[in-house]
This record gives sequence, C-alpha cells and structure tokens, in this order.
Amino acid sequence: MSAPTLTRRPAAPVADVAPLRPVVGGATLVPLVDGTQVAYANLDVAASAPALQAVADRVTQVLPLYASVHRGAGYLSQVSTALYETARRTIGAFVGAREDDLTIITRNTTDSLNLLAGCVPAQPDGEPGRVLVLDVEHHANLLPWQRSTGATVLTGGATVAETLAQIREELADAAADRPFALLALTGASNVTGESLPVDQIVAVAHEYGARVVLDGAQLVPHRRISLESTGVDYLAFSGHKTYAPFGAGALVGRRDWLDAGTPYLAGGGAVRRVRVGGTDWHEGPARHEAGSPNVIGAVALAAACEELAALDPAEVVAHETALRERLVAGLEAIDRVEVVRVWADAVDPVGVVTFTVSGYDPGLVAAYLSAEHGIGVRDGRFCAHPLLGRLGFDAGAVRASVGVGTAGEEVERLVAAVARLVAEGPQAGYDVVDGLWVVTDDPRPVPEGSGLAGLLATAALGFDEAFGCLPDED
Repeated sequence: MSAPTLTRRPAAPVADVAPLRPVVGGATLVPLVDGTQVAYANLDVAASAPALQAVADRVTQVLPLYASVHRGAGYLSQVSTALYETARRTIGAFVGAREDDLTIITRNTTDSLNLLAGCVPAQPDGEPGRVLVLDVEHHANLLPWQRSTGATVLTGGATVAETLAQIREELADAAADRPFALLALTGASNVTGESLPVDQIVAVAHEYGARVVLDGAQLVPHRRISLESTGVDYLAFSGHKTYAPFGAGALVGRRDWLDAGTPYLAGGGAVRRVRVGGTDWHEGPARHEAGSPNVIGAVALAAACEELAALDPAEVVAHETALRERLVAGLEAIDRVEVVRVWADAVDPVGVVTFTVSGYDPGLVAAYLSAEHGIGVRDGRFCAHPLLGRLGFDAGAVRASVGVGTAGEEVERLVAAVARLVAEGPQAGYDVVDGLWVVTDDPRPVPEGSGLAGLLATAALGFDEAFGCLPDED
C-alpha cells in the first residue's frame, strides 16, 4: 500500500508498553469483516472501563454473601451491611474525604450531580442558589444546574490562564449583589483529557464565597485527588469509568448542604419516622439512599479504589503519558488528521485523545476501526455539545481513550489503522442506517451464548434517546 504523508516526527513507539493491571476481557477475540478474528483493542475506556480482574474476583467472592442491607437480623444481612458500610469508608478515603464529609453511594456521576443540585441552598430572597458552570462540561455537569438553578454558563478562553481570569471576573462581579453559591467544574475534559488547575480554581471560588463541585468522572480513574488537600467541596464520580462496571458511583463532600437538602428519593431507608401527616427524614447518607442499596456495586467500586490506590501514582502517569503522547504524535503525523484541543497551555492531560480525519465522517471512521481492525473507539459529540460547537466540531469527532489496562500495542494498532484509512480508504462497504454508520450486509457473528440474534446497534431498545450525543441530522 502507499504510505501516508507525514507532517511531523512521531513520538517513540509504545508497542512494548504493558498494561499496569489486568482487566476482564483483555484477551477477548472479536470478528472482522474479512472473516478473521483479532484481540479486541478497547480504546473506549472513557465511556465505560472494563472491570479490573481484581474487582471481578471480589464480586465473585461476595455474591454468596449478598442479602438485604441495614434492616435485616439474619447473619448474611449483617455481613452485607458491614460490606456496604466498609465500602463507603473505602471509597471516601480513596478521594481524601475530610472527617465530617459524607460519602453517598449513587448510580454514577450524573446521579451524583443531580442529587447535589437539589441541595444547593436558596438565596435570601428565596430564589435558587446561583451556580456558575463552564461550557466545557459534559452534559452531566451542565444539565442538572440548568434545570434546577438556571445556571450561568461561562464560555471558556483559548488558554488556561485566560479561563482562570474569566472565572475570577465572573465570581467577583457577582459577589457584591447575588454571589454564586457553587462553581461546577470538570476534573478532566471527557473530550480532550485536559483540565484546569484545581487548587487555583478552589482558592478563587472560596475567596468569593462559592463552593466547588468537581466532576471527577474522567479524573478519578487517572489521577489521585484529595478533597482535604485541594479544598474541593464536593466530588462526583462513576464506578463504570473507574474499572467497576457494577452500577455504583459516589458523591463525596460537605455534610451541611447534604443534611439540609431535599431527600433525593422518597422511600424506605431515608426516613426516621413516617406518619400520615408528615415524615421525619434522616440526615447523613441515608437521607439520599432510599430503597435497597446496591451493595455489590459499592463493594466493586471500593475494590477498584483499593486497586488504584495500590498503584504508584507516578507509574500511572508515566504509563498513561507514554500512550497518550504516542497517540497524539502518531495521529498528527498522518496527513488530514486533526487532534482536538481546548486550551493551548493545558498540562498533564489524562488519557483521552479526540481527532478528526478530513474527508471522513467520524461515524464512518469508528465503524471502519471496529469492522476492519477490531478497535473500539467513540464517535459523536460525547455529550459535550457546547464545547464541540465552540471548537468547530459540530459534526462530531472520534475519541480514543486509554487506562491502566491498556497495552501500547493497542495504541500502535490505532495509529496504523488510521494511516491505512487515509492511504487506502475503507475496504468494506458502509451505509448510514437510522443515523449510524454500519457495515453493509455485516457478516460478523454475535458471541456464542450471548442470547443475541444479531448486532442490533441500530434497533436497540431506547435507541432514539441515544441520539443526543450524535451530530444533528440534516
């Protein structure tokens, strides 16, 4: 085949870089359209990371002990309650919770931020407490504030320094009249992996009387974060992005707002006493955890926290930096490929790289990588519509993401596959069905024992609702 045009010298190859921890499914073979099989290269961990093997082992270990939590007198109920509450302490400790902080078990980051949105105190005149949020946010850290408080959305600057100055100016202008109660901020962009300096943001927000909630969905799996050392008031994160895809997340932060806020769910477990004429609600985590809790999910998330805590943070950064730099340099060395950036002066980005290939729809690029190379990536607008629009990528882009279970060989495969796409084009036929790119007459079988009759990517239950993160149709 003809070689693609190179525009700059790539970073050192990383084919020999090994994963830091084994993950479930790391050796799974997937079919290609040419009839062969290849080991799946999961470069979509920013969406949902595979379970660490140690997490899956822990779940297998505790499943026989599973029973009702908090109100059961039976031995297994007592064991399950102890497992659940121990997991809560482990999760809080992993993110440096202060002594009086609450750790609330939720479903995911979105759930956590919606919970907190109901706890922001009202202003003295009874109007909702004001929230300041940037346009770089994932929808999980934008929509709850828009709906509950009529948030002020600040357009970020071209540099970190400019964005910090804009945040300070907005907070200062509001302080004399109607100050902001909360600043909602991403820990790391789910589009580019870039971030703002948390310590500086917290200092500025506290100076003007605002608390800070950090969307840690893309930060917690990649970098150690401590509420106590940074001064962050609230932190939300997801188990399914932290190598524990068993349905749990967490909101960790200051007790006063959470104790006084509207109970997130009305139901058993959240109450002290119920009468026909009214209800006395619990304080503490129970106030927001009505119903039977997800004990297995909490145990899984705690196990993931323990595994990540056991890793040397410097080793994690070195591993991820090598993979990310190779991705960026390798992709930028290919003619017609553009890597997306938010801030020109961002430092220490996590392992998320988003790019476009001129002349190819992002959905087609993703379908090609899957069908012809066994590589999983994400395409679309990544539930970050305002940011993609401001950066000029309304048509979407392609995102590759890495983590502690990623091998360097997977990164090399992606770079080579994109180079081959530019040089030769796709070898299979593709078409758009119900808004998604699919292989024409896709010959790939479904996994044996899966119970599936075929690949239902374009006809899955609830598919219409998934359009929100895809480009708009013409």
